[in-house]
Amino acid sequence: MNDVQHKTAIAEALNGFTAGPLAENARHLLRVLGYESNRTLHIKPNTAEGFLARWQINPEKALLAEWDTCDFLFQLTEEDIAGGESAGLDFAAHAEVDAAIYRSYLFLTVKLKGRSYSLTALANITRAINNVFAMPAMLLFQHGQALTFSIIHRRPSRREGQRDVLEKVSLIKDIDVVTPHRAHVEILSDLSLSELHRAHGFTNFLELHQAWQKTLDSSALNKRFFRELAEWYFWAVDNVTFPADAGEDVSVHNATCVIRLITRLIFVWFLKEKGLIPDALFDETEIARLLRTSTETDDSCYYKAILQNLFFATLNQEMNTPAQPNRRAFHDTQTREAKPHQSAAETPALYQYKHSFREPDAALRLFETIPFLNGGLFECLGTIDGFSDRDDNPLHVPNELFFAEEHEVELNAVYGTKNKRYTVRGLIHILNRYKFTIAENTPIEEEVALDPELLGRVFENLLAAYNPETRTTARKQTGSFYTPREIVNYMVDASLLAYFTGALIRNNSEGRTDLDAALRHLLAYTDEPHQFTPAETEQLITAIDTLNILDPTCGSGAFPMGILQKLVFLLGKLDPGNAQWRQRQLARVRSTIAAAEQIDDSTFRESTIDELERELASINEAFERNELDYGRKLYLIENCIYGVDIQPIATQIAKLRFFISLIVDQRIDDTQPNRGVRPLPNLETKFVAANTLLGIEGQLSLRSPDISEKERQLAAVRRRHFTARTPRTKARYRHQDALLRTEISALLHDLGLPSGTAQELAAWDPYNQNASAAFFDAEWMFGISEGFDVVTGNPPYIQLQKSGGALGRLYQNADFETFARTGDIYCLFYERGIRLLASDGHLCYITSNKWMRAGYGKALRRFFAENIQPIKLLDLGPDIFDATVDTNILLCSRASTVPVARGPVPREAIACTVTEKYKHTATSLAAYAEENGVRFPLPEPGAQWAILSDIERQIQAKIEAVGTPLKEWDISIYRGIVTGYNTAFLIDNQTKEGLVSADPKSAEIIKPILRGKDIGRYQANWKSEWLIATFPALDMDINTYPAVKEWLANFLPKLNQTGSPILRADQQRLKARLDRLNIAYNERDFGKLRKKTSHQWFELQDISAYHTEFEKPKIVYPETTHAANFFYDEGKHFIEKTCFTITGSDLKILVGLLSSTLLTFAYKRFYCGTVLGKKGYQYNKHSLETLPVVQIPADEQPAFIALVDEILAAKKANPGADTSDLEKEVDTFVYGLYHLTPEDIGIVDG
Repeated sequence: MNDVQHKTAIAEALNGFTAGPLAENARHLLRVLGYESNRTLHIKPNTAEGFLARWQINPEKALLAEWDTCDFLFQLTEEDIAGGESAGLDFAAHAEVDAAIYRSYLFLTVKLKGRSYSLTALANITRAINNVFAMPAMLLFQHGQALTFSIIHRRPSRREGQRDVLEKVSLIKDIDVVTPHRAHVEILSDLSLSELHRAHGFTNFLELHQAWQKTLDSSALNKRFFRELAEWYFWAVDNVTFPADAGEDVSVHNATCVIRLITRLIFVWFLKEKGLIPDALFDETEIARLLRTSTETDDSCYYKAILQNLFFATLNQEMNTPAQPNRRAFHDTQTREAKPHQSAAETPALYQYKHSFREPDAALRLFETIPFLNGGLFECLGTIDGFSDRDDNPLHVPNELFFAEEHEVELNAVYGTKNKRYTVRGLIHILNRYKFTIAENTPIEEEVALDPELLGRVFENLLAAYNPETRTTARKQTGSFYTPREIVNYMVDASLLAYFTGALIRNNSEGRTDLDAALRHLLAYTDEPHQFTPAETEQLITAIDTLNILDPTCGSGAFPMGILQKLVFLLGKLDPGNAQWRQRQLARVRSTIAAAEQIDDSTFRESTIDELERELASINEAFERNELDYGRKLYLIENCIYGVDIQPIATQIAKLRFFISLIVDQRIDDTQPNRGVRPLPNLETKFVAANTLLGIEGQLSLRSPDISEKERQLAAVRRRHFTARTPRTKARYRHQDALLRTEISALLHDLGLPSGTAQELAAWDPYNQNASAAFFDAEWMFGISEGFDVVTGNPPYIQLQKSGGALGRLYQNADFETFARTGDIYCLFYERGIRLLASDGHLCYITSNKWMRAGYGKALRRFFAENIQPIKLLDLGPDIFDATVDTNILLCSRASTVPVARGPVPREAIACTVTEKYKHTATSLAAYAEENGVRFPLPEPGAQWAILSDIERQIQAKIEAVGTPLKEWDISIYRGIVTGYNTAFLIDNQTKEGLVSADPKSAEIIKPILRGKDIGRYQANWKSEWLIATFPALDMDINTYPAVKEWLANFLPKLNQTGSPILRADQQRLKARLDRLNIAYNERDFGKLRKKTSHQWFELQDISAYHTEFEKPKIVYPETTHAANFFYDEGKHFIEKTCFTITGSDLKILVGLLSSTLLTFAYKRFYCGTVLGKKGYQYNKHSLETLPVVQIPADEQPAFIALVDEILAAKKANPGADTSDLEKEVDTFVYGLYHLTPEDIGIVDG
C-alpha cells in the first residue's frame, strides 16, 4: 500500500465512525494503522459502572458522569508487533534496555455524552484511567461527530520524589469523522507502525514509545510550519507595497507590514478554531461568489475587500443590534468622493471596497456573526495599513500571495545558498494544511496542533530577517532567539519559588521546616492537595494578587505568558472555585473607589466613581459567565504582568497571545449580545514599546499635592481605558491621558525637572502602536514606583562594538557600572534589571554564559559581587536547547535584602552544569539541577565564575598555591599578523617563486607563515604558504619591490585602508581581473575596503612593531582550538592572526607544561575566558596570562627539558609518531610538581 492509498484508508476508517459500534470502528482504525491483537477482555456492561466494578478509579477526575460507553479494545505486546506488519523485528537485540514498563500498550475507547470537551478534561480522564494500569493506556474518545486520540507519556518511574507526577498527555483532538482534516490524517499516518519503524527503526517497546513521543512532539510540527511560512514571507516582502512615509526604508517597512499581516491572519485562524469566524472567508469557491474579481488575478481584492474589512471594520467594530442596526455598514462612496480628504483611517469602523463585491449585502451577512473583539490589534494604523478605497492608495498585496498553487521561487540570495530549489504556495493554502488549536499547550497537556505559542516563534524568527538593531540576515536565522518552553517553565518556577518563600517568611511561616518542599509541591504539576493552612493559603493568594512582574525584553511574550499560565494553575490549586480571588478583585475596586473619593475635581471624581461602580458588576459577570480560568487570567493580566520591548511589533504580538488566552476561556452564547464574548481589554499600558536600558534625566520622585492629584486622575483614566470598548470611548480616555501627561510634566518641570525630560514625558504616547519610546520609566509608564517583585526574561545578545560601535556610544554615558566597550548588551540588561527590582525582588535571566569568564564580563562580575545574592546558577552546555550560543540561567536577589528564616545567609548559590546527560533523562530540568547541584560561593569582585565540585576546588587551590601566573614569567605574548586581506598577502609557493623570479629582491619581504590550523601538539605542518611582509613599521618604499607592487596592485581598490564601501563598478572590475588571473576569491569580501587606518595601500593592516620577534625561537599556538596545541618553533616562521606566539625564557619548559594534561584541564575548567560548543575553547592572551604555571626547580629542569626535546625530535622526524608514553611521563612529572593525589589525578584524567 503506497502513501496515498494508506492515507485514503485512514480517512475511510474515520468516516466509518459515523455509524456502527465505537469499539468495532476503533479496532478497524487501529488495524489500518498496524496495531491489532487478540488479547482483550470485555467490560460488562460497557459503561462507567462496568468499568468501576472492575477497576477502582476516581469518578470525579475521570468525569465518569460524562461517560456513555467504554470498551477495552486490546493489549498490544511485543509478540503482536513482531508477528504483524513488522515481522522480523528483533526486540531482544537490546536486552540491556530496561523496558519493563513499556512491555505493552493498552487501547481503550470511551464514548462521551457531550459534543465538546476541553484539552484538560480529556487529559484528566486519560490520567485517571492510566492510574489503574501498570502499562501505558491509549484512549480513543468519541464526542459528537469528533474523535480524540489521547496518548500518555509514561515515565519509567511514575513518581518523582514522594509525589505523584501528572504525566504529560498528547492529544490528537477533535478529528472530524465526516470530513477529516488533512493534517489529522497525516498525523495518524505518521503514527502507523510501518511509518514509525521506517522513520525511527525501533527495536523494543521502549524505543517504540519514544518514537511515538517524537512523532507527537509539536515542536517538529512548528518547525515544519515555520519553514513553509518563512519561505512565503521572503517571497511576499518582494511582492507587496504598503503605504510608507517619505525617506522610510522600504524593505524594513514592508517586512514589518508583512509580519503584522501574518500575525493578524494567524490570530484570525485561532478565532476560526473557536468558531467565531466562518470558514467561508478562506474558501476560494465561496470567495469567488463574493468578489467581482477572480483570486487568480494580480489584483489585491482578497486582502483589501475580505481581510482588511474583517480586520478593521468587523473585529474592531461592535456588532449590529436592533437598536443600532448600522454599526457595521459600508462606507458611503459618494460621501467619500464629496470629501476626498476623508479616508478609512478617519472612519475605521466602516467597510470599504463596496465595489469589489458582487452582492455587498451578502458580504455583510457573512461578517455579521463575527463578534467584536476590541484589544487594539485590529485598530487601523492610518496610512500604514492603507485601509481606503481611494484611487491614490498605493497598497498592493496580490491575490496570488494567498491562493497560488505550489511553485518555485528564487530565494538563494536570501538564504545565501547556491542552486537550491525553493517552493512556495499561497498563505491560505499553507494555513489550511495544518491543524490549529486555540488552547496554549502546557508542560502536561499538549494538543498535536499549532498552538498560540506559534505566534511567538513565527515572530522571533521572521523578525531576525530585518531587525533594525542587529540587521541580522535571513541566512543567520536559527530560531535561537525564542526561549524554549522548558526553559521558560523552569525560570518561572524558580522565580515564583523564591518570591513565595519571601512572602511566607515575612508573614511568620519561618517556623516551618518544610516550607521549600511544600512550595515545590504546590508548583509541581500534581493532582494532590496543596500542603498549606488556610492562613498560609490566603497569604499565597495575596502574594499572587500583589505580584508585579516585568519582562524588560518581552519579545513576543514567552515569559509573561509562562508566568500567566503558572499563576492560573496555582490559583486553581489554592482557590478552586475562585471565591477568594473574586473577593480580592472586588476589594481592589472598592479600595480604588475610596481613593477616587479623594480626587479634588468633582466632575472627574463622580464620573470615575460611576465607572468603578459599574466595574464591580463587570467583575461578577466575568466570573459567572465564563470558565473558571477567565477571571483568573483577566485580573492577573490587569494587575500583575508587564512587558517592555524596543520594537513596537513585538509588544503587539505579546498582547495578541494574551488575547487568545482570554478568548479560549470565554463561553460562546449566541443568545447574548456579542455572542456572549466579552470584548478584550486594552493592554497598551501593560506592554509598552520603549528602550528599557535608558531611564530619564532627573527625578520623578519630585512631588507636590497637585502632582499627586493629577497622578490619581491618570491612574483612574488608564484603569478605565483598560476595559473601554468602543473606539469613541477609547479615544476619549486617550485624549484625557495626553492632557494629564502634559499637565504632570509641566508641574514636574516647575519643581526642577529638566525641560527636555518634561517634554519627553509628555510626548510619550502609550497608544501609538508604531512608536518606541527612547526611555523607560516604570513609574511613568506603569505607575510602579517601588520596583518589581520579579524581573525575568531573555535579553538580546548584541556586541556593543557591532555596527561601528553605535550601541556602545549610545550607552557609554548612561551610568552603567557594567559597561565595557567590547562587551555585550545583555550585561547592561543585568544591571538595569537588578536596579528595577523592589527591595526584596528577584531577577532571573537566561543569557550567553560568556560573562562568567570573558574579559568583558569583569565589570558585570564585580557588579554582581557588590549587589546581588545568587540563588541558582545553571550553565547550559552546548546543544542542550539548540541555542546558537552557550547560555546560562541566573536567579538572584539584591544582596542586602534577602529574607531569612534564621541566621545570616551565605553569599553562595546552588549551581549546576547541565550536560548532555540531561537530554537522556526522564526528569525535569528543576529535578536535574537539584540532583546535580553543587555549592557555589560568590567569587571575589571581578574574578571568573566557574561551577566546580569540591574536589575541583581543591585542585584549583593546589595549582594556585604553587603556580606563578604566566604574566609574571619572563615572557611576552604576541598576536599573529593581521593583513586585512589574506587573499592578497598570503601566497602559495608557485606565486612566491614567480615573484622572486621576476625580482630576486622580493625574497627580502616574503616570509614563511603558519596559520592556526597548521599547528598541532608539539608540531606544525607548514603548507608552503608565504607572507608578503610589508609591515607599516618598516616604512618601506614599495617601488623597490616592483614585482610585489605589481602583484598587490591586482587587488586594488580592495587594499585601500579607508573602510569605505566598494562601488559596484569597482567590484565588477576587480572580480573580472581576478578571474582573468585565475585567483580564487570570496565575493563577500568585496563589500568594503580594508579597515580605516593611516597606512598605505600596499602595507599590512596592523603595524606589528614586534615583527622581529617572529624570527626568534618561540612557542606558537592557535587561539581557537580543541586541544592544547603548543609547538616550539626555532625561529623559522611568521604567524597569522589566528595564532599567538610566546617569546622569552624557559620556552621548552613552558611548551611541555602548557601541553600537559593537568594545565590543559586547569585552563579549560578554571581560567578559560571563552568556551565554544562541546569541545572548542580559546587560548586568548588575557586568560592564558592568569594560568598559574609552576616554576620547575633548577635541578629538575634538565630531565624535564630532555623529555620535551625527545617529543619534539620524534614529531619533527615523523609527524605521525606516537609519543603518548613520553607525554604520560611529562604528565606524571607535572602532577608531582603540583602535589596532586591519586584522587585528584583521577578527576583530571576524567
